Amino acid sequence: MLAAPDSHPPTGATPALRNRPRRNRRLPALRAFAREAELSPSRLVLPLFIHERGDDVPIASMPGCARLSPEGLLREVEGALGEGIGSVVLFPAVEDGLKTLDGAEATNDEGLVPRSIRALKARFGELVVITDVALDPYSSDGHDGLVAPDGRILNDETVEVLCRQALAQARAGADVVAPSDMMDGRVGAIRDALDAEGHTEVSILSYTAKYASAFYGPFREALDSAPKGGGKQTYQMDPANAREAERELALDVAEGADMVMVKPAGPYLDVIRLLRERTDLPVAAYQVSGEYAMLHAAAERGWLDLRSTALESLLSIRRAGADVILTYFARQAARWLAQ
Repeated sequence: MLAAPDSHPPTGATPALRNRPRRNRRLPALRAFAREAELSPSRLVLPLFIHERGDDVPIASMPGCARLSPEGLLREVEGALGEGIGSVVLFPAVEDGLKTLDGAEATNDEGLVPRSIRALKARFGELVVITDVALDPYSSDGHDGLVAPDGRILNDETVEVLCRQALAQARAGADVVAPSDMMDGRVGAIRDALDAEGHTEVSILSYTAKYASAFYGPFREALDSAPKGGGKQTYQMDPANAREAERELALDVAEGADMVMVKPAGPYLDVIRLLRERTDLPVAAYQVSGEYAMLHAAAERGWLDLRSTALESLLSIRRAGADVILTYFARQAARWLAQ
């Protein structure tokens, strides 16, 4: 009598599989069908450093970035628009002689930022101009808020100055004001101030979860805005916390924020995802100077490929849930994506 055929596959053979995820990875078109996150220039915002001087000054720790002169700013924006980048955010490097304890230059209608806004809007009507609302570039103390004699950061007094700063920017033509200071109540106060003066169409992009991060070093070099005494832990968020971001989000939404942001981006992908799941508002993320500098430094040493790692980092931020990414790679990424 013949033995029954062995129903088991030979040792070492692959068992029959109904589900093979690799089938959707086999060809480029199939991979495109299954792709969950897309990266495009329209999702990117280019941060730009500006100053009063007549020449552009490269920033050593941020290859490819510079403090831009008024003419350099126009050239940079023209190039960005040609590559599909439709939004920029401005950060001023303020002359030391204009920095004071009260940060009054931040509210000057004829200051560097308002004049730059007017120049950009006159030349590039389609450009979205975003402005930073905080006092650190203007403060002789280097803090985002007013500093009391005992070293405390004064919340309510700072908010009053921030409202005047946002108004100066709105009068000049800013499309979006972005308070990055992390003072309590500033979103609602700025919204009220803007509306009272008729700037009802100016949006607020709130830095909802801005962490007291170690990744900001090159940015502070670019603006010469490092705090002179103490850190920013009493007003920026603890890097250990995620649930706290939910509280900040609820407050910003209630106060009238149009968009919310997480900063930095890469080390806080979990927080980006958390905010994405808790709000229908657009979520932005800021890939900060330290993230940018690390990739460049590794690429210069031949340890990483700059193009592939930069694009992967941006795609990861999109995958986590960011609708908008502020990144110094914006122009390079747009060119790479077009190739």
